[in-house]
Amino acid sequence: MCAHILVAEDNVHQAELVRRYLEHDGHSVVVVHDGRAAIDETRRRNPDLLVLDVMMPLVDGIDVLRAIRTESDVPIVLLTARSTEDDVLLGFDLGADDYITKPFRPRQMVARVRTILRRTGRARETNATVLKVGDLVIDPIRHEVHLSDEAVSLTPAEFRLLARMAAQPQRVFTREQLLEDGFITARTVDVHMMKLRRKIEKDPRRPERLLTVYGIGYKLV
Repeated sequence: MCAHILVAEDNVHQAELVRRYLEHDGHSVVVVHDGRAAIDETRRRNPDLLVLDVMMPLVDGIDVLRAIRTESDVPIVLLTARSTEDDVLLGFDLGADDYITKPFRPRQMVARVRTILRRTGRARETNATVLKVGDLVIDPIRHEVHLSDEAVSLTPAEFRLLARMAAQPQRVFTREQLLEDGFITARTVDVHMMKLRRKIEKDPRRPERLLTVYGIGYKLV
């Protein structure tokens, strides 16, 4: 199974740990670092599940939970160092689906996310998710890429970018559309494209797969 998961965690190291383990389990993950962004991204992306830290800037996780529950039934897993019975009960009373206290074991967190997705019916079946563009094969579940049967090592950001484009080969993506996948600036997209070309092109200076459409963006052919 796979799902689109939003992680709201202000600790960058903790957020990347959660992201890495969830992506390794086959999910697509977007990370935000404050409560206001968590509300905005939930409205914009309509994720299958939200992993929500309680202690966050701008709007704390409890108020985020309150706000989201007025308009969405998205499954929410609270992630927090608060572990008193009152804190746990408050989270459940406000509509949280699970409550994970820090420090936690990442694999147990992934297992509990998987259980909630299965129970709520939010997970997507993954038996047809392998993407093929010529001799380039992208497996979102195993998080693997092969080119002419040779493994290609990509960073999580490079993988998300390539998988997005491989799902619709020949389509021209603008930088703004690619920014929706969590890239920070248009320049960041360009840097990832340059790095991807070094890994999947015979001659990165004369790309044959990952093409620039001048004045618009990029496409994978």
